[in-house]
Amino acid sequence: MPAEQDDAQERRRSRAALVEATKRANLPDEVAPFPEYGSHAEANRIGKILRKETIGGMLLVVFAAVGIIWANTPWSETYFAIRDFEFGIEALHLNLSVGAWASDGLLAIFFFLVGLELKREFVAGDLRRVRTAIVPIAAAFGGVALPAVIYLAITSQQDGLARGWAIPTATDIAFAVAVLAIIGSHLPSPLRIFLLTLAVVDDLIAIGIIAIFYTEQIEFLPLGAGLLLIIGYGVIARVLRRFFGTNRLAAWVILLPIGIIAWAFVHASGVHATVAGVLLGFAVPVFYKETLRARGLCEAFEYRFRPLSAGLAVPVFAFFAAGVDVGGWEGLVGSLTEPVTLGIMAALVIGKPVGITLTTWLALKFTRRKLDRSYRWIDLFGVGAMAGIGFTVSLLVTELSFPFGSQEQDFAKAAVLKASLLAALLASVVLSIRNRHYKKISERESVDADGDGIPDVYQHGRD
Repeated sequence: MPAEQDDAQERRRSRAALVEATKRANLPDEVAPFPEYGSHAEANRIGKILRKETIGGMLLVVFAAVGIIWANTPWSETYFAIRDFEFGIEALHLNLSVGAWASDGLLAIFFFLVGLELKREFVAGDLRRVRTAIVPIAAAFGGVALPAVIYLAITSQQDGLARGWAIPTATDIAFAVAVLAIIGSHLPSPLRIFLLTLAVVDDLIAIGIIAIFYTEQIEFLPLGAGLLLIIGYGVIARVLRRFFGTNRLAAWVILLPIGIIAWAFVHASGVHATVAGVLLGFAVPVFYKETLRARGLCEAFEYRFRPLSAGLAVPVFAFFAAGVDVGGWEGLVGSLTEPVTLGIMAALVIGKPVGITLTTWLALKFTRRKLDRSYRWIDLFGVGAMAGIGFTVSLLVTELSFPFGSQEQDFAKAAVLKASLLAALLASVVLSIRNRHYKKISERESVDADGDGIPDVYQHGRD
């Protein structure tokens, strides 16, 4: 009985959210300035995600700091010995170092969640509507293109560095929301949604770049086997959702082994194994029986796997990826003059916020929409600066761009760390200046005059 009651309540909430979203979707463009609030259900969901990511972001920072400090102490040999220790099955191309297991294996969990989030956004979230999606998607592409151009312009005179053009690609949402929590920002819901959407689309672009530009040789037999298993994974997931609901045991016992085997085949094919994580996430159904009456495995899996990703996978990857011997204070300062360092830092700290802000302005002009009068362009610049924190995916792309142990890779990793810290500092300054204004907006967001549990701003607009 309790399970049936919970299911009935879930269906009622889903129907109410659908009605609310439909009402807002039918509003004319002129009453929907940018950034939008979306639906209250979506805002609640994103709020929960960001709260969980805050803890993960703090763990990420701590583990990365421990890694880089350890790598620059008299005991650094122990750190590198642990990172480079190899184990696994050679016949399956899985005899990997501990560091490689962290980037290829554990990080696949992070990308699995990225796939789930992308699927959720494009099927049931705000990105399902072209009118809502076009501006943040354009902004994300601008936040990828301009940093790449800046990086290439700075590094073009030195051979071998062009391969790192994709390093300043993605936004590390966990790191970003941890910074928001530390500075005590009252960033309003529309700007938080914009930041998360940027990060989601950034990740999608980064996945495409990794799959296309960082795959040197493909073994088609294991790749085909992996893709067939991923398709089968999606079919079985739908069957399980139909007959077992969100039963945790059925998912772990049946789907987890299939996902691991699919990951192993994709890894053996030469395509980076994190791509398998994204495709597996895409294969999970969002809704029960393809309707909007109850949540699907996508939401259930996101709830189960997010703590594993934020609490283990990403921090452990950061611990091994951030461990770079910077050569003491002289090496740290000296590396600032290196083209790869200057390229990455300029791309993330300057290119990201300028690219996002400029492309947002162009997209609003193209769609004949206006910036909401509650905000200023400096607010979007601040969010763009926060998007310059490219930590996790930037470190992964760095490892794919330059040979392991090379000076270029060490310089690039150190540059990602420096740039992420500078971007966080810049964003903190900009957003802190506006924090009092954000607090007033947040207070308006919480007003619920009719007492129906949904703030009035989500039902009657901003006035």
